[in-house]
Amino acid sequence: MITRSLTASALIIASTACATGRTATGARGLAVADSTAILRDIAWLASDKLEGRLTGTAGNDSAAAYIARRFASLKLEAPFPGYLQKFEARSAADAHAGVAQARATQNVVGILRGAEPTLREQYIVIGAHHDHLGRSTTSALDPDARDAIRNGADDNASGTSSVLELARMFSVSRPKRSVIFVTFSGEEQGLLGSQYFVENPPVPLDRMVAMLNFDMVGRMKNDELMVYGTATASELASMIDSANTMSASPLKVSGSGDGFGSSDHSSFYGKNIPVLHFFTDLHSDYHRATDDTEKINAAGAARVADFAFRIAKRIDARPANLTFVRSNAPSRSRPSSQGSQTYLGSVPDMSAGTVPGLRLTGVRPGSPADTGGLKAGDIIVEFGGKEVKDLYGYTEALYSHKPGETVKVVFLRDGKRTETTVTLGRRGG
Repeated sequence: MITRSLTASALIIASTACATGRTATGARGLAVADSTAILRDIAWLASDKLEGRLTGTAGNDSAAAYIARRFASLKLEAPFPGYLQKFEARSAADAHAGVAQARATQNVVGILRGAEPTLREQYIVIGAHHDHLGRSTTSALDPDARDAIRNGADDNASGTSSVLELARMFSVSRPKRSVIFVTFSGEEQGLLGSQYFVENPPVPLDRMVAMLNFDMVGRMKNDELMVYGTATASELASMIDSANTMSASPLKVSGSGDGFGSSDHSSFYGKNIPVLHFFTDLHSDYHRATDDTEKINAAGAARVADFAFRIAKRIDARPANLTFVRSNAPSRSRPSSQGSQTYLGSVPDMSAGTVPGLRLTGVRPGSPADTGGLKAGDIIVEFGGKEVKDLYGYTEALYSHKPGETVKVVFLRDGKRTETTVTLGRRGG
């Protein structure tokens, strides 16, 4: 029986990626991303044998051990025994569910020392989270799938594989500053690993000049890439533009300047460190058991890694540090993973990113959404008095309420503005 590892479809992708000429070094001897290596790492991390890498499980531990072996093969320095920064993850979701025992888990950290004596005590951080949902329905968008394995090939085996590939690339093209490569556990429980890292850093935080985060970078479509945090340092926007325009195949880059969001870069921005967050957008497999390796665009992931590498090299080449800019308006770059128990029963259309509001692909029978008369095709534009422009706004509006509350929902049906009231339920209740 074929598992969700390197299936025939994934092998076709790998062959296509090889045909694009992705190799370890370019014409000038500079490192370039290898899409075949990226796909191989994703396939291993997102295989059924790791059971979705839920924080505190054997599968998550296996992922951490795999990453540590890769760091060791690159001869990265280990700031913690075996590269593992161990900690106990205590999430709000576990507390709400009555789970008192913490999840024993670990971040994985390796350091490549810089070549320039005057700059090597400054650090660029390159990171991603390696955990996912496992068999849990908490935060899953397919609770009807019950204990099916949610492998998280895009979320976030793709980001983890990007960190591994960038570690290899920097080993080939040694930087002036030192680089910390880190993969976090506990992101899906509320950024727990990255928060622990910044509270217990291997080097002083004031020596970290920038943090580049990779979360869901494996499903590029139409050359489109989102980059968040572009205004967290005054020099970043121009660096991004120049790194893109020098490419033979420029990307269609969009995003925002804000450095906050529901991925691990937010923990660093909260400590006054400039950040960039790379993201190839949501899709219909997000937080579902269908997020598997055969749907990965490995060539696209390699393009993201190449683009980020060029940006990181520009940061590294600066004699001076970036000029940090503080934002006063936190926002989220993708749905919250804090594990709220508030339940409506809506099934969002994750592929309708350009539709104003939140389009529904369905509602769960007997749910508050069903009782309130919502149905597939409706577009929610207001929830509990808050405007809904997209999935992120909807998630924030929903999770600002508690189970049992009655709220007004405004939606579009066949272009007509309609409203209803719903009494919110409790997830799993």
